[in-house]
Amino acid sequence: MSFESSTSSKAILWSAAALAGASAVGILYWSRRTHVYEQYVPIQYQYRPGTISGWLANALSKYSKKRRKIRPVRVYVDGCFDMMHYGHANALRQAKAVGDQLVLGLVPESEILKNKGPPVMNDEERYIMVEAVKWVDEVITGVPYDLSPQFCQELFTKHRIDYIIHGDDPCLLPDGTDAYAYAKKLGRFRMIKRTEGVSTTDIVGRMLTCTRVNPFVASDEPHPLAKSFSMAADKAEEDDEEVPNAASPMKRISHSHNTTLSRFLPTSRRLEQFSNGRVAPEGARIVYIDGAFDVFHPGHVKVLQAAKAEGDFLLVGLHTDDDVQRRRGPHLPIMNLHERSLSVLACKYVDEVVIGAPTVITRDIVSTFNISLVVRGSVSEMSGVRAPDESRYEVPKSMGIFRPLSSAAPDMSTRNIIHRIVNKRTEFEARNAKKTVSEAKYQASKTYVQEL
Repeated sequence: MSFESSTSSKAILWSAAALAGASAVGILYWSRRTHVYEQYVPIQYQYRPGTISGWLANALSKYSKKRRKIRPVRVYVDGCFDMMHYGHANALRQAKAVGDQLVLGLVPESEILKNKGPPVMNDEERYIMVEAVKWVDEVITGVPYDLSPQFCQELFTKHRIDYIIHGDDPCLLPDGTDAYAYAKKLGRFRMIKRTEGVSTTDIVGRMLTCTRVNPFVASDEPHPLAKSFSMAADKAEEDDEEVPNAASPMKRISHSHNTTLSRFLPTSRRLEQFSNGRVAPEGARIVYIDGAFDVFHPGHVKVLQAAKAEGDFLLVGLHTDDDVQRRRGPHLPIMNLHERSLSVLACKYVDEVVIGAPTVITRDIVSTFNISLVVRGSVSEMSGVRAPDESRYEVPKSMGIFRPLSSAAPDMSTRNIIHRIVNKRTEFEARNAKKTVSEAKYQASKTYVQEL
């Protein structure tokens, strides 16, 4: 055979082999897409952990985890976090999902006054709230409201921040410029989805409306707490002059008898996101505390911290809206049951929540949840208004598993917060009116953002 014919034969063979190989790859790809692959290819040759592809994927994953342990991705979220609520908590949860460590910048009261208006809570109270959120790793205090280039560089160098995060709602400075413009220019800004249905402005509005007794609830005598709020509102009206507000010609919110309804839409996914997903280990000392936990505040945080110190697993029972209303009057609770559940679940001291727990603790509840100790805080919304109902804790007392906890924040309660707002009603109504305008603009122009 000549050299030319031999070369030609080899070329034909190689071409046929290449065609056969390409056909085999095509058939293999098609069979995998149509699930024929799993039926006819032996398991030892299928793609799975342990094969070369699986080994490479595992190696890359291990390298990534090792690198992030040495140099974790640090993200930064700033804000006032006044009247901390589940919307704030959900923003922090999403921010934490962007990186490994979440650093929170707490804007001081002096900056809030210059840029937004009066805060409800002082610096120390707001610090207690943000430090107790289970997704927060570090808190920086005294940060400026304006993320200037100089402050951004301080975040990137001194605090080793990789990304600055904010919701999809605009954050404008008094001069109308974007507070996050510099971070966006550097490509170190990440957007998260804003949680709809709640805001500090909304909660303040609900509190302002509760200064009047609900006219749709038939009652010969107003509830003691409602009378207290109404007297405070009346005094505030006497002290303040009626000055027309050019920015908001609407009637004062506190004059309305209508309550502000929550726009919160509860989902099972949201509860799952906030839940620890933990089960009390065998032999754990389970501590139980119940209540309304309405408008989650520093007093709640302190009593939950003290309760968790009494055992290994903290279970919190949340009473229904109807039970809270019967006990405290038609104007409360400010937050509904699902909103209160998320606020409590966001606290790092809480392991699990019983949604809609009965007000009276029975032996069945103790045995069902294997409760070792029942505790109760010394501060109540009804303190000084009405004697507490001791029958709620008769069973745990008779079993010798009840213990009262002295409050670390005796002056802090939902009633106290409402009085703060009522006493400065004009200032808060002006702030709410201004916020309502910007909220309307956001709602008119917002687009869909995928939640993390």
